Amino acid sequence: MGSRVELFAAIRRDARVEELSIRELARRHGVHRRTVRQALASAVPPPRKRPVRVSPRLDPFRDAIDAMLRADLDAPRKQRHTAVRVLARLVEEQGATGLSYSTVRDYVRVRRAQIDLEGGRRVQAFIAQVHAPGREAEVDFGDVYVVLDGVRTKCHMFVLWLSHSGKAIHRVYPTEAQEAFLQGHVEAFEAIGGVPTQHIKYDNLKTAVAKVIHGPGRARQESDRWVLFRSHYGFEPFYCQPGINGAHEKGGVEGAVGWFRRNHLTPMPEVATLDELNEQIKSWEARDESRRISGRTNTIGEDFATERPLLRPLPEDAFDPGLALTPRVDRSSMITVRMVKYSVPAHLIGRRVRVALRASELVVFDGRTIVATHPRVVAKSGHRVILDHYLEVLRYKPGALPGSTALAQARVAGVFTSEREAFWVASRKVNGDTDGTRELIDVLLLHRSMTADQVTAGISAALSVGAVTADVVAVEARRHANATSEDAAATEGGATQGRHLVAHAGSREQRVVHLTQRRLTDPAAVIAGLPPDSRPAPSVAVYDELLPRRRASTPDPDLTCTGVSAPAR
Repeated sequence: MGSRVELFAAIRRDARVEELSIRELARRHGVHRRTVRQALASAVPPPRKRPVRVSPRLDPFRDAIDAMLRADLDAPRKQRHTAVRVLARLVEEQGATGLSYSTVRDYVRVRRAQIDLEGGRRVQAFIAQVHAPGREAEVDFGDVYVVLDGVRTKCHMFVLWLSHSGKAIHRVYPTEAQEAFLQGHVEAFEAIGGVPTQHIKYDNLKTAVAKVIHGPGRARQESDRWVLFRSHYGFEPFYCQPGINGAHEKGGVEGAVGWFRRNHLTPMPEVATLDELNEQIKSWEARDESRRISGRTNTIGEDFATERPLLRPLPEDAFDPGLALTPRVDRSSMITVRMVKYSVPAHLIGRRVRVALRASELVVFDGRTIVATHPRVVAKSGHRVILDHYLEVLRYKPGALPGSTALAQARVAGVFTSEREAFWVASRKVNGDTDGTRELIDVLLLHRSMTADQVTAGISAALSVGAVTADVVAVEARRHANATSEDAAATEGGATQGRHLVAHAGSREQRVVHLTQRRLTDPAAVIAGLPPDSRPAPSVAVYDELLPRRRASTPDPDLTCTGVSAPAR
C-alpha cells in the first residue's frame, strides 16, 4: 500500500503545481484515468478488492462437509471430524478422488468457526484482567521427573502463583495427595509471608473437591479436611470450570509450571533427596525475582515488594498438614502405610500407633511422644527400616544381626560406619561371635544418649589399644564429650579446669590403658601414656608380726583341770 500512497501523492502534487489535466496526469504516471480521479478525490487509496476464488472441484461437496461439521456440535470433543477424516469420508462416500488435502483443510478451518458461531458454541475470546496486589493467587500441580538417588522418579511439583506480581513458590513432593496439597500451601504461605485476601483459583482437584455439582454457578462439595484448612488460614477458593474449558481461567500458574520446568528442571536434576532439591529451588526462586514478565513494567521482585504488605497475616497456630492414621504394629515391628512398610521400636509390637503422614516424611507417635520419623518412600511395596528400633531384640538374639535388613539399610545409608565394622570384627575375635556382637549392640545403644561423633571417638580410642568392650567405649565417649565442651568454653572465654595446663598442650594423651599390655611390657617404659612405676613390690610381711604366737609347751588351764593334755600347736 505504501507505493500506492506515494503514487497518489505524486499525482496530487502535479495536479496542484502544474495544473495538468486528468489525461496528462494518467499519461505521465502510466495509470488509468480512473486512478487519477481516485487520487484527486482522496489522498488515501481505496482498498483493493480481493478476488473471489472459486474451487470447482470442492463446490459439489460443500454441503456434505458442512453436514459433518454441524454433526460435530453435539459430538464429544475428542471424536470430532478433522480435515483428514473429512477428506477420507468424501473419498469413501462421495467418490471425491480429485480433492487435495490442502483444499479441504482450508475450507474446514474457515467453516468450522462459522458453524460453531451459528450453533451457539463458545467463541474463543480472552479479556485482559487487572489483579489488585495481595488479593488473588492460583495453584496447580505439574509432573516432573527427578533422578532421585540414582533412580529416575516421577514426582509432582506444587506451584502457588500470585496474580499481581507473578511471584511463584515451587515445591516438589513424591505425591500429589491431600497431605502434599496442604503441605504445599503451608510452605508457600510461609515463604510469601501471608495469605491472599480475596481468593485462590484451583482446578477441581480430588484433594479438595469431593464432587462437582453441575448446573449454574460453581458449587462444589468439598472434603472436610480441606474446609478445615482454608477456614484456618481464612481464604476463599475459586474453582475453575471442569476440563479444558477452565484451563484459561488460571493461565498464570499454568504458564509458571511450564516455564520453571523448562528453565530450571531441564535436564532432570540429580539429587539424593527431595529436601535437597527443594532447597535448591528456593535459591532459584530468589534469583527469578529479578526477572521481568513479558508485558510488565516492573520485575517480579519489585511488584512483590508492593504486594507483600497487603497480604493477610498468617495465623498464630500452625496447621499440621499430615494425614492422621492409626495402623497396627506387626510382628516384624513394622507398620504399613500406603503399601509401604516402616519400622517402629520393637516394644510397640501388637499395638496401634498414631501416624502423621506428610508430603515428604512420616512421623509415628506413641501417645504424644514421637517414637520414629521416616522420609517418605516413593516406591510402592517398599520398606524403610532403622537398626536402632531392633537393638533390644538383637541383644537377646545376636545371631540375627549379620543378615538383618536393618543392618543392610544402615550400611547403605552410611549410618553403620567403618569404625563400627572394625569394632565388630575386633570384638568377635576377642569375645567370640555371640558376646562380641552383644558388645557391638551395647555400643550402638550409646547413640541414644550421645552424638555419633562422640561414639565414634570412643570406638577409635578403644580400638587403638585393643580394649573392645562397650564400657571402655562409653568412658572414652564421655571424655571426648567433656573435652569438646571444655574447648568450646575456652574458645568463648570461659574458665575451665584444665585451661592453664600448658605443659600438656602439645602432647597427645592416650586415655585407654590395656592392663595385660602393662604387665607384659618393660616397667621402665612409658606405656599407654603412664610414667614408669618405681614403687617396690607389695609385701604382707609386716602383717605376720600381728599374728598370735603360742608355744606348744604352754598348758591350757581348761584342759589341765580335766586331766587332758593339750595338743601341740
